[in-house]
Amino acid sequence: MESFISCKRRRVSADTLANPTTPYDEDHEEETTDVKLAILSSLYPERHQNDLLEVLLSYEGSVNLAIESLSASIKDSPSTPTRRLTAPGLQSALPFTLENKSPSKSGLPPLTRKGKTLHLYTPQDIATHTPCSIVHNFLPPDLANALLDELLAEVPSYESVRFKIFDRVVKSPHTACFYVDSLVELQRQRSEYYYNGNDLGDIRQILPVMRQVSDLVRDAVNKEIAIRIRDFYPDSKKLKYQSPQEWQPNAAFVNCYDGGAQHVGYHSDQLSYLGPRPIIGSLSLGVAREFRVRKIVPKDDPDDNKEKTKSDSSNHPASAADISGQIAIHLPHNSLLVMHAEMQEEWKHSIAPAVTITPHPVAGNKRINITYRWYREEFRPKHTPKCRCGVPCVLKTVQRQRANRGRYMWMCQVGNKPDGGKGCGWFEWARFTDDGVPVGWKVGGNEDANRKKREDACDSELAHD
Repeated sequence: MESFISCKRRRVSADTLANPTTPYDEDHEEETTDVKLAILSSLYPERHQNDLLEVLLSYEGSVNLAIESLSASIKDSPSTPTRRLTAPGLQSALPFTLENKSPSKSGLPPLTRKGKTLHLYTPQDIATHTPCSIVHNFLPPDLANALLDELLAEVPSYESVRFKIFDRVVKSPHTACFYVDSLVELQRQRSEYYYNGNDLGDIRQILPVMRQVSDLVRDAVNKEIAIRIRDFYPDSKKLKYQSPQEWQPNAAFVNCYDGGAQHVGYHSDQLSYLGPRPIIGSLSLGVAREFRVRKIVPKDDPDDNKEKTKSDSSNHPASAADISGQIAIHLPHNSLLVMHAEMQEEWKHSIAPAVTITPHPVAGNKRINITYRWYREEFRPKHTPKCRCGVPCVLKTVQRQRANRGRYMWMCQVGNKPDGGKGCGWFEWARFTDDGVPVGWKVGGNEDANRKKREDACDSELAHD
């Protein structure tokens, strides 16, 4: 840890103490974490050392960057005094919130602003202002290094994913590979499952250390789910369509970002085999990168902007552009990010390009990201609708149309196939129980026998919409 977050010694001058934003000289020998904390404590005596350590870790041991962040938080924070939390590690490094409540549950206004990126570092702020929670230093160091070594040996064989967008075939600006937990599941994936209208060419069985870590991820994610429901959801109840079952990861996409230029744009993960309100455990190894999220705001109805009273504006002071402003979560080596049940339907996420990165002592310029997922049995392709092309449909949710926001639909995905045609245009509203179990088609039944009945029901519902 010392070598990972260490940086060059900085000499503290009288000018620096008077002006904390003055950068230190970095052209001297290595210094320890204790020295860095002492420097920060001398500049910010009112801050708890646990808070200062969180910020220092977020910036890979850079005292200069930590000072800039802390100084910015002082300038941006309200002038009213705030109560210090006495329990170690509970107060946020950036004091955006002192309650373990989400904005939706506590009535807190959103902190995002149009054209600005809000940077969050501590578990408290991340849980409060995003649909995520984070666990720093998740694995024992030896196990984290063993997992990193195991995957670094695999990375050279990873490939970019090809897909079609706006009738253009493009490649993902990073490489990836898909792993499943058993040989049986591997055969199923090759024979049943489709992604963007294609089957995946490279599917592998989960590796030994990945399997060991999967059990730890499962336990940690289920713990975070319970905390999320208790502290952040209305009436401390799970969300509608969220599964009440224990989260059981049985598959993982592994992404590799080699250098700061490799990234992935804003997107939501596919729901087809995870079901509604899915939860994903994302483990980061190697180089630290920014994980950015932004809330999806539905488009206003045509009549929404015609009449806006003074009371309306006072009740809703934040504009849609402000609400959808982006938030950056810094993901250091060996951090576990849990994307909770509201993430995929209501938010989009990305890995932003980085102008500069700090090389990792083992991974070099690479960041490896393992996204553990639970592929649910009831969403196997043999149980879900097929379009007229004979291909399992993709499950999507309405995100921007206000009238139907939150509804789910099955659609033809052949049009997304890189070397395919336009598809058949198949569409059908999806229906689920409150626990996210599919209804409206017979699980494991004859799809052709049930198709006409569902088509009639769908046409009737569309007519009423």
